[in-house]
Amino acid sequence: MKPECILVELKQLSINDSITKPELLEILKKYARIISPYDLMIASARMRKDGEYVQAHYREKYLEIYIKYFIMRMKEVADNENCDNSIIDKESFDESFPLLENTFENERISDSEDDKFPLIYVISSLYATFILNEPIHPVGSEFPGHLFVEKRNETYLCPVKDNQKDNPDAICHLCLAEQTPDI
Repeated sequence: MKPECILVELKQLSINDSITKPELLEILKKYARIISPYDLMIASARMRKDGEYVQAHYREKYLEIYIKYFIMRMKEVADNENCDNSIIDKESFDESFPLLENTFENERISDSEDDKFPLIYVISSLYATFILNEPIHPVGSEFPGHLFVEKRNETYLCPVKDNQKDNPDAICHLCLAEQTPDI
C-alpha cells in the first residue's frame, strides 16, 4: 500500500453526502498502521534537521511540539477506539484535497515510496482537525515574539494564521484555529 493511496480513499469517502468521524478515523488508522518505528525515526530526524533553521531560543520548543504532535501521534491514531459518531464538516474536508495533494508533493524529500513523512503530516493534520476538533498546532505552541496558540472560551486562536493566508501550500488553511484578534 503506497502512502499516497490515502488520497484516493479520502476522495472516495468524500462522495458520501455526510461523513462521520469513525469513517474518517478508519482510513487514518489504516495508514497510521503502515508507519513503522523506523519511519518515525526518519521523520523525527528530518524534523530535527529542519529545526536547525529555527531561532535557537525556540528550537527545542519547536522540536518538542512537532515531534510529539505530528510524529509520535501515529500510535494514538492507530490505537484510537474512542471516537464519537458525529458528522465532520464535509465542506472543509472536501476543500482540503488540493492542500493534501500539495502536501504529498511538497513534503516528499525523495521519489522513494518509502518516504512516509508526507503521510504522517496528512494523518496528523486530519486527525487534529476532524477527529479531535483541535488546531493543528496544539494549544501552547509558541511562535517567535512569545506568541502562543491559545483557547479562549470555545475558540482556538493562532497568532500567525493570517501570515499564511497568501501561501496556498500552508496546512494552516485546513486548521480550525482563527487568527488571534489582538495581534
